[in-house]
Amino acid sequence: MADLREHAEEIRDRYDDHLDLEVEAVLDRLQTLVEQYKVPVDEARRSVESTYREEAGIEREDVVSGGSSEEVEVADIDAPEEWVTIEATVVDLWEPRSDSIAQVGLLGDESGTVKFTKWAKSDLPTLAEGQAYRLGNVVTDEYEGQFSVKLNRTTTIEELDREIEVGDDADTFEGALVDVQSGSGLIKRCPEEDCTRVLQNGRCSEHGDVEGEFDLRIKGVLDDGIEAREVIFDQEATEALTGMELEEAKDMAMDALDTEVVAEEMTGDVLGQYYRVEGPVFGRYLLVDDMEELGAPETVEDTLIKARSI
Repeated sequence: MADLREHAEEIRDRYDDHLDLEVEAVLDRLQTLVEQYKVPVDEARRSVESTYREEAGIEREDVVSGGSSEEVEVADIDAPEEWVTIEATVVDLWEPRSDSIAQVGLLGDESGTVKFTKWAKSDLPTLAEGQAYRLGNVVTDEYEGQFSVKLNRTTTIEELDREIEVGDDADTFEGALVDVQSGSGLIKRCPEEDCTRVLQNGRCSEHGDVEGEFDLRIKGVLDDGIEAREVIFDQEATEALTGMELEEAKDMAMDALDTEVVAEEMTGDVLGQYYRVEGPVFGRYLLVDDMEELGAPETVEDTLIKARSI
């Protein structure tokens, strides 16, 4: 209860300039989600804040968190909804997929890289590829263990006259696929702009009930006999891994009137097989960019690893 009340007080203080909120009313909303509907506290808080933002007619990036913005390295970003300052080089710029986004790309420092999004309505100066900047008051975001930062109208941008070398946060791992986790197979993602959260029972934790868009993924565990690593295969990597394309998966689910058959089919094809994967590490997950299927186990240790997957 004390923890929820603390969240309620922080929400009240955060939106005090926009709404006339009572702590007890905020607390009641949180308790309903957490105690009655068993929603995790962090998700409940995001849902309640989303409701108040909508009531006040404000955007998420318009709400400035209290206190100062802590300076961190890219690799230290490990939680959503935090306001931080980073010094980083613009590694790569991508084509925005929405008119609401001015720039999107990759920032990097010696500790690694992180995706960034700059909103069109922020009226911030244009970032140049290869240039180093000090970015103050950016807000962190996360889905599926992958963190990103968003530049908004409160962000400060200072061009640096020195180079910032970018570290390589890619990793390579070999092992048997010993587990295909829940949430694999044919999934639906939120269709809202710049939101790719996976829906749970047709609901996005940020945007509520939405008509989702189909996607494929595999969340799995590779084991090399010494270490187990959690990995995520996106749609492209999942199609390469299983040989099943998105349209085929949708047809299979429609015929069975059940999306679970897709994950079951994929699991039967890949569980216990050996793979070498490579990609960046975000949180506890290695996100697979490249993959190679390896041969059958040859040693006793390899056989034991494969046995654990059956």
